[in-house]
Amino acid sequence: MTVPPGAAWSPPAREGVSPSRLVVAPGTACTLADYLGTRLRSGIDWRARLAQGDVVDAQGRALAADAPCVPGQTLWYWRWLPPEPRVPFELVVLHQDAHLVVVDKPHFLASIPGGRYLQETALVRLRRLLGNDDLMALHRLDRETAGVLLFSAQPATRNAYHALMREQRMHKTYEAVAPWHDGLLLPLAAHHRLQDTAGASHLPVQVVDGEPNVSTQVEMLRRLGHGPGHGLAPDLAHYRLTPLTGRRHQLRAQLNALGLPILGDRIYPRLWPEPAADALPDYSHPLQLLAREISFTDPLSGALRHFASARRLALADTA
Repeated sequence: MTVPPGAAWSPPAREGVSPSRLVVAPGTACTLADYLGTRLRSGIDWRARLAQGDVVDAQGRALAADAPCVPGQTLWYWRWLPPEPRVPFELVVLHQDAHLVVVDKPHFLASIPGGRYLQETALVRLRRLLGNDDLMALHRLDRETAGVLLFSAQPATRNAYHALMREQRMHKTYEAVAPWHDGLLLPLAAHHRLQDTAGASHLPVQVVDGEPNVSTQVEMLRRLGHGPGHGLAPDLAHYRLTPLTGRRHQLRAQLNALGLPILGDRIYPRLWPEPAADALPDYSHPLQLLAREISFTDPLSGALRHFASARRLALADTA
């Protein structure tokens, strides 16, 4: 792992998975195994994991299960999950150089580790494919969304690309299939105020009154027929979406607020329960949302960059 000057040390990734950091809470008086078993996700044999060197201190030394906790002590550990069903769709590398990697992400593959997804994420797959544990996602796509996804290939130049994101100097376009609405005059500029549910990043964002904090240009590419097997919408349309801001679930929440919930959406307008952990994955109804294109002026070379997904929205072709 390449560590830039002045950066804090952290252990290297293992099988593409970066370590997680935990600081022992004040007043803790127990063994490391007991502390980890109480503090972190249940169902993990921390004694076995400690015995095989999966927890280290700030100097990288493996720690023993019966060692006492020291309040303020830094612990590093590598996340572990039971074997994950492999998402049967592949990443396609669109571009690779010393600073930037661009992929065409399939539906159903999470962008980065989180929750019940670890190995089956675009980041970990790409690290293992390219042998580069310095790779970091520059932005995210929802697990259900397919399309163009950018990664920084090295820490030294990462902030230059992050600045493009922060300053909204990347032009992005998406496509979606959603109901056709004869009451909307398109194209239109959709302005809403979105608000996250406090302390619950996995829940839908809410459209609330107040000064807008998100904006998206909505255009109809073409009107479609009836969606086969989808009684949710007797009449569909293929839309182009150009977000002028970037917030979690922005496109999904805004289209739903316009009366155009995206086909296959399990969050808007109604939150579906997560399938049981042991349920067989269902890949039959992907969210009809695609990150089609990203373009920007490269902050290092000054060259115009343009990347486009080759994927198709199934309902845009068959409806």
